[in-house]
Amino acid sequence: MHTRETNLDFDRLFKLRLVVARHGEMDGAGWWNTQGMLGPRGAAVLKRGFPRTHHFAQARVVFEVAKSRSREVFPNPDGTMTLWHLPAELEEQFEEHWQEWLDEGDKWEPIFAAVEAQNGQDLLQSLSQLDLVSEAETETVSKLKRSAESRAVPIAGSHQPTNDLLTLLAAAFSRGEQGKPAIPYAKLEN
Repeated sequence: MHTRETNLDFDRLFKLRLVVARHGEMDGAGWWNTQGMLGPRGAAVLKRGFPRTHHFAQARVVFEVAKSRSREVFPNPDGTMTLWHLPAELEEQFEEHWQEWLDEGDKWEPIFAAVEAQNGQDLLQSLSQLDLVSEAETETVSKLKRSAESRAVPIAGSHQPTNDLLTLLAAAFSRGEQGKPAIPYAKLEN
């Protein structure tokens, strides 16, 4: 499989995943089984072992739990993507950015502080506070409906992965309920 050039903003994707991951923790929406790992508790526990990189260790843990839980709730049919399940080449590119992010830890401090401060507040508000969602995108998300079994939120049409689509995939998690995630997904263009 060849890797095609992408214009995706992987820093933005990391921020989107951080906000959704924090929102879904047990002390938030209760979607995945992590209790404040991206909050003050997780920082206190991991900071001793990872003084410079504890925030990224926290993120890695919650990302994996969120990815696993999302697949339990909504097993991705072939040809679809979610915030936690991108095409393989994009996941590889995302992973390639980790070392760069680790090297720029100071740059990420304000982002992690903002995410840490989230405590179950409105997901769209949390995304908005970090300038990750526009009013137009919030309006679009408000019109999305959950699937019949309430486990997913389909985004109509067929799509190429774009920054706008990733934003919708993150923001549409707001259609879930306390303790009942609804996994937003989009069909991929061939």
